[in-house]
Amino acid sequence: MMGIGFPELMIILVIIMIIFGAGKLPEIGSAFGRSIKNFKSSMKEAQEQDESDQIEEGQQASIEEGKDAAPEENLTEEEKEALARKKAQEEGDAKDQAMKEVADNFTASLPRKGSYDFSKDQEKS
Repeated sequence: MMGIGFPELMIILVIIMIIFGAGKLPEIGSAFGRSIKNFKSSMKEAQEQDESDQIEEGQQASIEEGKDAAPEENLTEEEKEALARKKAQEEGDAKDQAMKEVADNFTASLPRKGSYDFSKDQEKS
């Protein structure tokens, strides 16, 4: 069988020390630890986002059925945070759309490729 035992692990460590040097090993270890920590936190955030999406879907379903949604005072902290994130996202999307419209208007005001006539500018001078 192809198991990695102690001798193989020692050979791998020696090769890593030769490639990176002994001084870089603590930095590599801490970077590896940070990447694992970031991965775990992003997984936790993804789970919380899924849960908040399910809560929002449940609230939307109750509104569609004619039931009143709970007022903001009766919401849990997670639901309040989800609503705040959703509102911030909508505001950000509206700002992005407004900025896109401004950029499109500016681009539309620019002369088209090949339509610029240098001689007309020289006549004005």
